[in-house]
Amino acid sequence: MGVFVFLPLLLPLTAWPVARLAEHRLHPRTATRLLTGFAVVLAVCSTLCLALLMVVGTAQLPGNPLPDGWSDPEVRAALPYDEIAGRAAIPALGAVVGACLHALAGHLRVRRRAERALAGLPGRPVAVLPDPTPYAYALPGRRGRRDRVVVSTGMLAALRPAERRALFAHERAHLDGRHHRHLLTVRLAARANPFLRPLCAAVAYTAERWADEEAAAAVGSRRAVARAIGRAALLAPAPPAHALAGFAQAGPVPRRVAALLAGAPAARDWPPAFTAVGMAVWGAVAGATVSAFSSANSAVTLYQVLHAATPLA
Repeated sequence: MGVFVFLPLLLPLTAWPVARLAEHRLHPRTATRLLTGFAVVLAVCSTLCLALLMVVGTAQLPGNPLPDGWSDPEVRAALPYDEIAGRAAIPALGAVVGACLHALAGHLRVRRRAERALAGLPGRPVAVLPDPTPYAYALPGRRGRRDRVVVSTGMLAALRPAERRALFAHERAHLDGRHHRHLLTVRLAARANPFLRPLCAAVAYTAERWADEEAAAAVGSRRAVARAIGRAALLAPAPPAHALAGFAQAGPVPRRVAALLAGAPAARDWPPAFTAVGMAVWGAVAGATVSAFSSANSAVTLYQVLHAATPLA
């Protein structure tokens, strides 16, 4: 395997430039999809390499259930610094699994709480909760339930009619674009590799911008959406860490308002190559490609080495 097994653990750093530039230079829809794709590839590759390191490290522990041949010097020679890297990978992979399970549990807990709040209400596309606290969010359907926009009476009372239309268009855009899947995917990727945290923050922002642009197109007024976002942000409380996609949750809100007032972004599926954002995207593509090849090469090499070291029955 050589040093290639360590590359996927560090190559998520190649996505940092595009995480920052994509927020400003790409259409929010394109940025959200690209960053989510990078996060998935880089997180899977780094987790796979941690698993490969863990196999070598576990084989060295006394009393392990693995074949004795897996701890031979020939096997350990395939991994640089096997004594340190192999043993360190065991708690590291455990921490990754625990962090991902914690994030997933938090997401499910928020969804269950939101669904309980709607218990007994008619199954309409819009659910209005009698609550003076201003909030609004998109609740994706599951188990036969339909997608719903949830809004409090406090939020409706604070907005004017045009701003209410912008609010509903924004939340409907979250549901139509399945933004909750992007947010959860990148959140799990950031738990798998902390170097991907900038992508997590970037996707949270670009998903909101994507919904802002869809709302502006639906209501026909970018200024009305900007006013609604600014008014809701002043009233809405701070969201919890595992909140669902909402109207004024992801920030910074002033950047969203400024982007709406600056005009519609160019709807490109891929940025020009010889620009800052284009070079950043190609750098992230190169990092993801090298990460995939490195993890695949390491997996095949380790399989061959372990297969050769396993005694025949």
